[in-house]
Amino acid sequence: MKLTVDELTALFGGRTRFVERLAQHDDPLRHAREVLRALPDEELREALNAHPRIGERSVSAIAAAEQGAENDPSVLAELNQLNRAYETKFGFRFVVFVNRRPRSQIVPVLRARLERTRAQEVATAIDELVAIAEDRYRKMEEGRRKREEGRYVT
Repeated sequence: MKLTVDELTALFGGRTRFVERLAQHDDPLRHAREVLRALPDEELREALNAHPRIGERSVSAIAAAEQGAENDPSVLAELNQLNRAYETKFGFRFVVFVNRRPRSQIVPVLRARLERTRAQEVATAIDELVAIAEDRYRKMEEGRRKREEGRYVT
């Protein structure tokens, strides 16, 4: 399955050099992890930082739907503090496949991941980023199929 730069931009949260590289592959999602692992550190950080911060208020409609509407001020404040600590320690944004969990359930995940090494976090962040993109792709394809089925109903 060939995907355009625009489609990959939507799946990965932003147009980055990684997305442009990935668009050159015939099956980009299958190659995403290997491409990410081979990126120079600057481009890897760019790809990870294209993803919105968990708990951030100004996110895309897709990210907002994935992160849910839980807006407890104490949870948001803690996420903000933990996000800053994470970025200071690892040099890139915390990336997690929320999978429709409330933000309050992400707080302990973020705390635990702060205890890890950078190498562990790079590996996990890559897997999480690709899992998010794969989930978005599945939804995109389901929507496309439903629209096509609607057109052919007689």
